Amino acid sequence: MKLTVFHDGQYWVGVLEEQFQGKLRAAKYIFGTEPKDEEILQFVCRDMMQIVSGLSQGVAVKPSEAKRINPKRLARRAAEEMRNKGVSSYAQEAIRLELEKRKRERRALTKQQLLAKLERKRELKIKKAKEKHRGR
Repeated sequence: MKLTVFHDGQYWVGVLEEQFQGKLRAAKYIFGTEPKDEEILQFVCRDMMQIVSGLSQGVAVKPSEAKRINPKRLARRAAEEMRNKGVSSYAQEAIRLELEKRKRERRALTKQQLLAKLERKRELKIKKAKEKHRGR
């Protein structure tokens, strides 16, 4: 699991990336103003797992080979990642898929509510017509 915090020009954003069973799942969390270390720690301890557990869409990634890395090279890679403020394209793809899924679910729910409302109006109209027909 990886959390990347960066400034996107307007807000401070945290991108969560979780690689599980060959799929990368990602979520975006907006901190707003520059977060303090305590806020990030509180987010990691309290909210992060809830957000990650809600993710269902993932992007297939090829597994990286686990082999021993020279400590100096590892330190260079860590420094490079600290300088690098972007998000991986796999994470962007996973976020996009998750947003599209939520959008489809929201559209389906809205359509169901609209159909239920129209059906209720139709029932009331039929009931009113029957009452008029009976002379009430």
